[in-house]
Amino acid sequence: MTGASREAGGPYFDDLAVGQVFAAAPGCTLTEGRAAQHQAVVGDRWRLALDDHLARDVIGSPVASPTLVWNVAIGQSTLATQRVRANLFYRRLALLRQPLIGDTLRTTTTVVGLRENTRREGRAPTGLAALHMRTVDQEDRPVLDFYRCAMLPVRPGVGATGHADDLDAIGRDQPPVDRAGLVPAWDRAAYPASPGAGPTPGDVIDVVGGDVVSSAPELARLTLNIAAVHHDRCAGGGQRLVYGGHTIALAASQMLRVFPDLATVLAWESCDHLAPVHEGDTLSTRITVEGVSPTAGWHVADLRAEVAADRERPVLDWRLSVLAP
Repeated sequence: MTGASREAGGPYFDDLAVGQVFAAAPGCTLTEGRAAQHQAVVGDRWRLALDDHLARDVIGSPVASPTLVWNVAIGQSTLATQRVRANLFYRRLALLRQPLIGDTLRTTTTVVGLRENTRREGRAPTGLAALHMRTVDQEDRPVLDFYRCAMLPVRPGVGATGHADDLDAIGRDQPPVDRAGLVPAWDRAAYPASPGAGPTPGDVIDVVGGDVVSSAPELARLTLNIAAVHHDRCAGGGQRLVYGGHTIALAASQMLRVFPDLATVLAWESCDHLAPVHEGDTLSTRITVEGVSPTAGWHVADLRAEVAADRERPVLDWRLSVLAP
């Protein structure tokens, strides 16, 4: 006797319900091997993640790149979005703990809002799912808390779902992230700083030289991202889409060419995907320093990173807070 044929591919938009939880993604240990593979693809330039001797002096142990941390967490959240057509935005990401090499990340994804898009003749119906992600380590200590919004297809033949939540308030209805409270208890005196190299409010800097997007499916696999559009060109309408975390990571690498002494990222206020990115695109970044404030011997700098593909097509608008000496 043989079982009935069935499809395994993640939920459609109409399968989702507010309050639904996805928590079955595998945990992922941040090993030296994974860190090296990630660095080879995105060019991580975080001093503490690259220099174990410096990390031991400042922190006491080798530390994971913040870019690797959020890329793994985002990848774990794709259990809910395997059928995604696009990711529209991230909001209110807080790096609550700076994981060390050897820590294991586990992410729980909760559906917090649903809105069906207006149906148009000749176009397959879709809807927007707002998701809230919480990531913890092996000791259940909070690591990340953030929101994102994904566009998913409605199952063929299904009528109007009636979902009409206001997604504009998602994440924004939460208290502002306490950036000063996210500053880790590291040894500031042991962290080097180049005089005059830090962010200055009002600076606008175009990074010279772009970065080609390569090894896109490899990065998606490394970070447990199972969204079909990042692996299967047929699912992406004839061309694979690049994982949004790949674009963000390249922007972070370029940001560190401008400010090489940055220690880590503390939070994102927002991160909007303005257009799709494909493998082979060359990404370049403009950095604007929107503010700098002293905190616990360090400085918290608020930056805006605007990324363009092939120097003409805006693809990302990212506002974040970083830790500077």
